Amino acid sequence: MCGFVGFFDNNENKDVILEKMMNRIIHRGPDMGGKFYDDDAALGFRRLSILDLSEAGAQPLYSADGNKVMVFNGEIYNYQDIKDDLISKGYEFRSNTDSEVLIHGYTEYGEDLVNKLRGMFAFCIWDKKGKKAFGARDHFGIKPYYFYNYKQNGKESLMIASEIKSFLDHPDFKKEVNEKALKPYLTFQYSSQKDETFFKGVQRLQPGHYFTFQDGKMEIKKYWDVNFNDQHNSVEENIKKIEDVVEESVRLHNHADVPIGSFLSGGIDSSYITACLMPDKTFSIGFEQEKFDESNLAAELSKILGIENVRETIDGDDCLGMLPEIQYHMDEPQANPSTLPLYFLSKLAHDNGVTVILSGEGADEIFGGYEWYDIDAGQKKLKKLPGFIVKGAAAVAKHLPQFHGRTTLLRAGRPVEETFIGEAMIFEEDEAKDILKPKFHKSRTVREITQPVYDMVKGKDDVTKKQLIDIKLFMEGDILQKADKMSMAHSLELRVPFLDKEVMKVGEGIGSDQKICNGTTKYILRKAAEKKLPEDWSKRKKKGFPVPIKLWFKEEKFYKMAKEYFNADFAGEFFDIEKINKLLDDHYNDVTNNARKIYTILVFLVWYKRYFIDENSSAK
Repeated sequence: MCGFVGFFDNNENKDVILEKMMNRIIHRGPDMGGKFYDDDAALGFRRLSILDLSEAGAQPLYSADGNKVMVFNGEIYNYQDIKDDLISKGYEFRSNTDSEVLIHGYTEYGEDLVNKLRGMFAFCIWDKKGKKAFGARDHFGIKPYYFYNYKQNGKESLMIASEIKSFLDHPDFKKEVNEKALKPYLTFQYSSQKDETFFKGVQRLQPGHYFTFQDGKMEIKKYWDVNFNDQHNSVEENIKKIEDVVEESVRLHNHADVPIGSFLSGGIDSSYITACLMPDKTFSIGFEQEKFDESNLAAELSKILGIENVRETIDGDDCLGMLPEIQYHMDEPQANPSTLPLYFLSKLAHDNGVTVILSGEGADEIFGGYEWYDIDAGQKKLKKLPGFIVKGAAAVAKHLPQFHGRTTLLRAGRPVEETFIGEAMIFEEDEAKDILKPKFHKSRTVREITQPVYDMVKGKDDVTKKQLIDIKLFMEGDILQKADKMSMAHSLELRVPFLDKEVMKVGEGIGSDQKICNGTTKYILRKAAEKKLPEDWSKRKKKGFPVPIKLWFKEEKFYKMAKEYFNADFAGEFFDIEKINKLLDDHYNDVTNNARKIYTILVFLVWYKRYFIDENSSAK
């Protein structure tokens, strides 16, 4: 696992600029650094050694003729198969790295290389003779990839990086808040606009896409996408398919020349991966409050499996005390509270000598694991009534203030396209607009963000529609962002065996009736896991990674911390100060539970202060 930076312009000071940009992401690769630059391009690399720990695996990496140069972040799990094919075609290898397979593969296959890859990756190859850059991002967006178009001496130019913060050290980067990002963030809790970030002009290369950049022109193409299509296999057939493909994926993900462990909670996803992997150590984090602590379940399963479990208990002082550092590593505001324990979980693994960790991300989205994929008891009752009655009542309720049962009525009486946006709806759109200053009102609506995804699954059932929303928005914008950034903050490579294109192929072919069955989510995956796990684990309901922010913001010290941010001079640039303070005070005084709203506002203000006030002060 590593990190890279690059830019394609005619700046004469490339060496100094590269060094500064690389130093920003030294946490991604503390073992080694490397640079390449010529008149038209510059590529910098920070290495965390995983395969072939010798200097033969150093980057930037060059083709045999020296014409192509590459930087690469990730792991190619089928690299040996590709390598065998390349050897049969006459290519010679100096190392046992997957990176060398990529650069020879591009020489042999050209842009079709991406269709042969199985893994997590973000890379860029510069063709010195053709003066052409080629870059690609993996199928799911496990590895981050940012770019920024700009003009340098009147010429169209391009920056690329594993993390946005690298751009801060390029003299042609103009740091500005993207005014269009804030309102949707208050609803989704993360940067939800696929072609924009919180930094104006900075974009994400989308999962399953590659680009070329030549003569000042950037062209982006899609090479892969999700395609749910029920193959109508029996339960038994699908169980066998899952067993085989998960076992294979874990085996491929268990390839490294450094110690490997696994994250373990009390849920089925990480438990299934752990039982397949059987590492020497598992790692778990819990909170002081018992109902927010699953680490005892992780310890129990580890004991059953005969694996050492390393766990730690954290509290509000730990989490909120590190919030500025955590948001710095996230690059953009991200208000999913589970990011907090993930930061400390990654630190725990790193501090105990592990360099590679396996985790269970992706199982819920692929196999239907979230509770919101099923309809609740209230909706089931309402759906027994004549449709015109429920729809009419929902149409009226839509324009009324909040009342008990309003959300259930709206979901039962309106199509899923109008009610479901993913894991969280922190602020309703009108609420978000109400607390924001007018200059931040203009942005894409929630419907404009979700509708292109729903258009991809027209005619499919509601479960499939919700799965795709979560894969395209929640997983890429939230789950995988925090997984990469929190692990790499501690120089830890996190691997996600469920997010494998062959596992996805199996999941795509399973119908929703086998994913949600008799009120049980992730039914088919649970059945597949039964041979590996005790019954209590294969049947346990998903709990997620609960964080006691509701309790923290009722403690005076954390209330005062939020109060200080909410009343800072810069807060008034974005928010109606009186209204956000009322949210905080009502929560503190037990009027209503505003914890998620408070945290979402606080995270943005912490991020802004870190990048636009503290950063500016340190640069002077």
